Amino acid sequence: MQKVYLDNAATTPIRQEVIDEMVRVMQTDFGNPSSTHSAGRSAKAVIETSRKTIAKLLHCAAPEIVFTSSATEATNWILRSAVKDFGVKRIITSKVEHHATLYTVKALQEEFGIAVDYLNVNPDGSLDYAQLQELLQDGVKTLVSLLHVNNETGVMSDMVRIASLCQQHHALFHCDTVQSVGKTVINLQQVPIDFLVSSAHKFHGPKGIGFAFVRKSLVLQPLLFGGEQEKGWRAGTEAVHQIAGMAKALELAHEHLEEETRYITDLKTYCLNQLQAAFPDVKPNGSNTFYNILNVALPFSPEKTAMILFNLDIKGIAVSRGSACQSGSIKPSHVLAEMLSDADLAKPSLRISFSHYNTKADIDYLIKALQEV
Repeated sequence: MQKVYLDNAATTPIRQEVIDEMVRVMQTDFGNPSSTHSAGRSAKAVIETSRKTIAKLLHCAAPEIVFTSSATEATNWILRSAVKDFGVKRIITSKVEHHATLYTVKALQEEFGIAVDYLNVNPDGSLDYAQLQELLQDGVKTLVSLLHVNNETGVMSDMVRIASLCQQHHALFHCDTVQSVGKTVINLQQVPIDFLVSSAHKFHGPKGIGFAFVRKSLVLQPLLFGGEQEKGWRAGTEAVHQIAGMAKALELAHEHLEEETRYITDLKTYCLNQLQAAFPDVKPNGSNTFYNILNVALPFSPEKTAMILFNLDIKGIAVSRGSACQSGSIKPSHVLAEMLSDADLAKPSLRISFSHYNTKADIDYLIKALQEV
């Protein structure tokens, strides 16, 4: 049976060069980075070299990069620290954020009684920037937490505009860039973001490792206690091989960025054209979407909606109805619920997400499988 993987927004296959680098590090740099002997110093050097590599690619200082297990961990840490340590009294976010943000904000609201404002979401998935500007004018100590690229629809926010508004009104800005780091250039010297989070497995690196960018003027309180790792902010022996793999993956992503962007953009265009040729009533969800994510509503009956992912999986095709975190849920996507009418929400929506490993033959196989459904 043919296998077609079109769920790259959930996770990506690891590049072979990344696997090779991780194996090499596990074999040669297995020392504890906190040890003072040569084996420990060698492992520590791998970590710091990786930190410098990531910082250079994001145009920031190496000490501003802090390694975590994931972007979810980093988001929890940053939002909680903003409230507990920076005196933030209000968080501005939106109801189409990743649950790592939404659930953390809800918990903080319950624990500390902070105010929360949700930006209006337009039917095309875009945010109400005029509302953001109006909210920021009241002078309340505020953290703004917004995605750069929505993980379900691929709708892009204007990161530069948001950062500028926050800077103008002395608000902190936390940006979830999980779907965009490694897939586009982000220059942190030019964009005044305070906090940024990312995960390696979204750009062909290993799972279980991510990082936070923390602007050097801001000092977070420790996330974990017990050791002096990561400037004393996150205790625990570092996963040296995963850190090295993440740095290698990001380096390769930037090295091939231009050619892979062109290739994937062409694939997405081809996929939408083929879908619309096969199903004239197919409708993309969202506008101004990122080049590797396509979310579409299919003109299928409700009885076929429930089994669509099952039928595609039987044929060896991996796609999502929403984010991977929600694909097994019977509830509609919280993102699409903010954008679509009840009638459109009842239709099956598929998130098809691409990488440079995909081909037009993969798309053709998907179209054929959908026609058989």
